[in-house]
Amino acid sequence: MSLRLLTFAFLLPATAFAQQAPPSATTLESGLPRAPEQKQVVFEHADLAFKVDPARKWLHGDASLTFRALAPLQRLVVDLDRNYAIEAVEVDGVAVPDGAWRNPEGRMTVELPAPLAEGATATLRIAYAGHPHEAKRAPWDGGFVWATAPTGEPWIGSAVQGQGCDLVWPCIDHPMGEPLLVDAAYTVPAPLVAPGNGVFVGMDEDDGWRTYRWRARSPDTYAVVVNAGPYELLSADYQSRYGNTIPLRFWHLRGNAERARKLFAEFPLMLEFFEGMIGPYPFGDEKMGVVETPYLGMEHQTVNAYGNDYRQSEFGFDWLLQHEFAHEWFGNQLTNVDWDDMWLHEGFGSYMQPLYLQWLRGEREYQAWLMNQRKAIVGKLPIVRGRPMTEEQVAGPEGAGNDIYYRGSLMLHTLRNLVGDEAFFAATRQLVYGRTDPAPGNFEPRYAGTRDFIAAVNAQAGRDLGWFFDAYLYSARLPELVAERDATGLSLRWETEGGKPFPMPVEVRVDGRDVVVPMAGGRGRLELAPHALYTLDPHSKVLRAQPHISAWQEWTKEQGKQGG
Repeated sequence: MSLRLLTFAFLLPATAFAQQAPPSATTLESGLPRAPEQKQVVFEHADLAFKVDPARKWLHGDASLTFRALAPLQRLVVDLDRNYAIEAVEVDGVAVPDGAWRNPEGRMTVELPAPLAEGATATLRIAYAGHPHEAKRAPWDGGFVWATAPTGEPWIGSAVQGQGCDLVWPCIDHPMGEPLLVDAAYTVPAPLVAPGNGVFVGMDEDDGWRTYRWRARSPDTYAVVVNAGPYELLSADYQSRYGNTIPLRFWHLRGNAERARKLFAEFPLMLEFFEGMIGPYPFGDEKMGVVETPYLGMEHQTVNAYGNDYRQSEFGFDWLLQHEFAHEWFGNQLTNVDWDDMWLHEGFGSYMQPLYLQWLRGEREYQAWLMNQRKAIVGKLPIVRGRPMTEEQVAGPEGAGNDIYYRGSLMLHTLRNLVGDEAFFAATRQLVYGRTDPAPGNFEPRYAGTRDFIAAVNAQAGRDLGWFFDAYLYSARLPELVAERDATGLSLRWETEGGKPFPMPVEVRVDGRDVVVPMAGGRGRLELAPHALYTLDPHSKVLRAQPHISAWQEWTKEQGKQGG
């Protein structure tokens, strides 16, 4: 890519594009249905160059995007914020006339000079510049964060999961829009450091600017990230149980070395847990990377954003670091086919915290973390609705919101107790790797949806558990266990949304002895002696509606309104 062109464009007056409207509705929605032309290509390569000027809050980009046609094509379509000024558009090195491309609402259409045959490739180059959309509350709203490090230097990060990659680079802003390979060059003022996704290729310095080059395979579109700051680097190698060596890298702010070393010591523990419990680290040939950011965090493949300020926890681990690292498996290796399946990222990612504590500390911490998650479940909407959704429709205030995290986590806890560890983890590996015997080199990043996971669970459990997923994923209301005691015993029944079948077995502790009630047809009975003491679900194995938690939620809501 031409650095000469990049430098020339960067010298355009800042006032030329200073007045910008907000990004269009199309740009601010990630996961809108792909254009037909976007479905008819394989995104083979993104060659990206970014020049970042923190003094002007300015970004210049130069992107060469290579597509292979799955069917004859007349045009190429990418997503890019319309507020960037387009300086050049080329196809295979030939300039595209102004009238042959358009970008009115952030979905850019480029007419090809000649039809592209099935199987043929074309490289679309777009050079653009402007003030990138600024995030007001990253990572919950997308954009750039322009900050100042405690030592006075510029400190920059991008976080665009909710609003999408088109705030930063011309892409296919959909979960299934991953490029197979990304080369990214970041030019920043010296002596700033610019960590990136994947493998470090090299750094050049010229006339007060540094250019850092990185190469990554199949990153999520929103995971292609811009970072720059006065970073220092901690490095080590991890010897995996699978025989490979994984580079460990942590870019922390200058002045945070002592705290950073303590956090860095958690890296090997987390790798040991995930590789032992789930399977091989998917990007062991690249790195396990973390960078300190001026916002809370985000799962940027192999260079996860960390902004938790090294907070101490009574549980003895950094939950944010562990949660974002979980997304290397659930989000980056496995990517949901649509945002409607986002719980596969966040539910699994959230279950990894109590599961990690169970391994690290034991049952008390495991149940304590699950209880904190249980208190946060709302049950306003199903966490899967069975139709294409944008990220905002799922995770935003009008969607299922945090239930994709916490209800997803408690559902997995319940499923694990129902089918047992062997079937649960085999189905999880099938979901993540596409096979139950993963090893370095025998799998690739993959897409999957909710139905794929259900099929994997059914296969490993050896029975149809559709009723389980209908109740927990496709219903808003949690199943409620109704218990009625009479003179001779206890009658139990499940009440579900719409009367859906729910033959979930129930454990009952009677005078210190645990009994399993099968609940065929959603009903069961247990004979009890007079004055016998009983406890329903004594080991908290089943996620269910619990009136006392709902009452507490209402009480806390009222206290908040009253300022109590």
